[in-house]
Amino acid sequence: MNDTEMIECAEPSRQMERLREIMHRLRAPGGCPWDAEQTHESIVPNLIEEAYETVDTIKRGDMEHMREELGDLLLQVVFHSEIAEGNGHFNFDDVARGISEKLVRRHPHVYAESVVSDTDGVLNQWDAIKRQEKGTEQHPYLYGVGDGLPGLLKAAKLQKKASKVGFDWPDASSIIEKVHEELNEVVEELSDYEETGVVSKALESEIGDLLFVVVNLARKLKVDPEVAIDLTNNKFVRRFSVVESRLKERGIELDAATLAVMEEEWLAAKKSDL
Repeated sequence: MNDTEMIECAEPSRQMERLREIMHRLRAPGGCPWDAEQTHESIVPNLIEEAYETVDTIKRGDMEHMREELGDLLLQVVFHSEIAEGNGHFNFDDVARGISEKLVRRHPHVYAESVVSDTDGVLNQWDAIKRQEKGTEQHPYLYGVGDGLPGLLKAAKLQKKASKVGFDWPDASSIIEKVHEELNEVVEELSDYEETGVVSKALESEIGDLLFVVVNLARKLKVDPEVAIDLTNNKFVRRFSVVESRLKERGIELDAATLAVMEEEWLAAKKSDL
């Protein structure tokens, strides 16, 4: 099958090969100028955006768009692999081989003679094998955990890892007490800010501590902090849109409304948002 036939190929079992051929053609001489000039660094935003858009379809249970977004996400893997191959580093086969070998290595209870009886055992075994593979046994226990993740996700990952060796709150109630404690410490640092309008390192640190312990509360209650904040973000947008609509009905533009009027409409929007 020549290149043109592969690009037009409809055989189900050859669609991965087809995708790679299309990507190769786009980056080849005479292909697409935009695709050809991209680098690993230049398409990082695309990778992040496609990952988040995929997550959004999963949260909404939108199977049709999930398929589409997974395709967009897969394209990013193929794109990076094509760039790497052009630079003489690795290709898509190397990527697929690497993850396949990793999965076999880290599932000795399936592919070898290790025995684990539950999910916790699987996760602990995975973690131990991972540390051995990366040669991090001599590093601090939390070395590299969550690197590259957004703050809330990294906090949750750090806390979860620490809990595996027993460093954890006994229950949610004890964490709630800590939330109050951290909030009081934020309040103590507010006086300087209210006088100067300058955010001190101490205030910044205390707010960070408050966020960290709230993430810990979410983790303890098996609530994903990213999912929780996303729900609240969406709720805020929804309710604020109602406020905006109600103000327009009263002939008031957003930037002309007083805080008291907006608060009145916010309470009405909140009451109607069941």
